[in-house]
Amino acid sequence: MLKIEINGGLEIISVPANTDAPAGTIVLLHGWGANHHDLGDLAPYFQLPEYQFLFPNGIFDHEFTETGKMWYSFTGAGKLTDRSVAQLATSREVLGAWVQSLPDTTGISLDRTWIAGFSQGGAMTLDIGLDLPVAGLIVLSGYLHPDRPKPPQDAPPVLIVHGKQDDVVPVFTARKSQELLSQWGVDVQYQEFEMGHSIVPAVLDVVRDFVTKTSEL
Repeated sequence: MLKIEINGGLEIISVPANTDAPAGTIVLLHGWGANHHDLGDLAPYFQLPEYQFLFPNGIFDHEFTETGKMWYSFTGAGKLTDRSVAQLATSREVLGAWVQSLPDTTGISLDRTWIAGFSQGGAMTLDIGLDLPVAGLIVLSGYLHPDRPKPPQDAPPVLIVHGKQDDVVPVFTARKSQELLSQWGVDVQYQEFEMGHSIVPAVLDVVRDFVTKTSEL
C-alpha cells in the first residue's frame, strides 16, 4: 500500500513493512526529471517485505516535464550553474535533516536505515549519506559530486551498480567514484551489468543481498 505524506518539508511515498517491528528503513531517491512514483512502484520487487520503504519527492520542479522533479538543475552539457549549486545546497540541507529526523518519526535507528538512489538520486545518496551513521548506501547508475569532501573514517559501506552501456551517466564515472571512495577507505562493493541507464531485475537481487549482508554488521 502506498501512502503519501508530508514530512520535513518533503512529500513522501511510504510503503510500510509487513510487520509491526520493521527490520529497517530503506530510503530511495529518484533521478533527474522523475518523481517519487518512479521508484515507489519497485518496492515489492526488492523482496524485502520486512523493511519499510520511503520515497521522497524532489524539492524542485523539473524544467522540461510537468510531473518531473529534481534535486538540482543541469545545463544542457550536464554542468552545474550557480543556480544548480544553490539548489544542490538546499536539497543537501533538507534531505540531510530529514534523514537524521527519521528515528524520531519511524522509531528505527539510523544504523538500521539504508539510503539508495538512482542517477541524480545516487549522487545525492553519496552527498548526504557518507557523513551519516546509516547502515549502508546504494548507488544505482549514479555518480560522486566532484566537490565532495573526504568523508569520516567510519563512513558507511557503499554498493555501486552501473550499466556498461549507460549513455546518460557513462560507466567510467562509476569506476572513478569507486576508485576515489576506495582511496578514502570506504568499504565499496562494485558491480557492472549489461544494461543502459536503467534497473534490471538482477540489480534488485544485488541490492537485496547488500541490505541483508550489511544488516548483519
